[in-house]
Amino acid sequence: MDLGLKGKRALVLGGNRGIGFGIAKALAEEGADVLIAARDSARLKAAAAELQAGATGKIASAEIGLQKTAELAAFVERVTASFGTIDILINNTGGPAYGGAANRPLNEWKEAFDDMVLSIIALTDALLPGMRARKWGRVLTVVSSGVMQPIPILAISNSLRAAVVGWSKTLSSEVASDGVTVNVLVPGRIDTERVRLTDAATAEKQGIPIETVQARSTATIPMGRYGSPDELGAAAAFICSARASYMTGAMLRIDGGIVRSW
Repeated sequence: MDLGLKGKRALVLGGNRGIGFGIAKALAEEGADVLIAARDSARLKAAAAELQAGATGKIASAEIGLQKTAELAAFVERVTASFGTIDILINNTGGPAYGGAANRPLNEWKEAFDDMVLSIIALTDALLPGMRARKWGRVLTVVSSGVMQPIPILAISNSLRAAVVGWSKTLSSEVASDGVTVNVLVPGRIDTERVRLTDAATAEKQGIPIETVQARSTATIPMGRYGSPDELGAAAAFICSARASYMTGAMLRIDGGIVRSW
């Protein structure tokens, strides 16, 4: 199936590793031009080189600091001037520090809000006018299964990603008539560096081997394994494609069945 992504331009946040890299790879393999953005310049260059090897379109990278929300509109101006207008935005932010909900310093919440919520809103607002004018656009935001089943050691993530879900659903109805879709991707246990760190943090907190944590997690997944970034990337590519033009305001789980409710 031709997904109709050839010639489309995508900006993928966190595209230098893990889930973001899996999405960037899938889009690149479908012929899209892909710009990956993250903080780690060395990792960005290596990821861009790896993506280019399997791409037919243009691959580029750019450093970005999401907490500097006031500078994000200028970032969009710079990258669109050099890379071209953006048709697809993948909002994929990193996770905050581990911990519970009670007695967290307020500055932790504020910093995470800038990084995980305001940054997404600012970037999307900067790119939406062009998408709406061209009558074609895709905004896909990656959250976490914690928005459906809270993860005990990820209280800030559970809370702020839920706010992003509400924003996405509201926005989807505002821009649908302009050919812009807004969807949310909900990954489960995907085998990434972040998930391995989460498993390690759980093991340390409970005083058990990390292998025990991983075995316990796997046992809760009907498919009996963690997912791969490539599997999640394939789903994301379809959601961002021309074929998914009637799909908006949706939350799609890629979780091996771990969330038991509909």
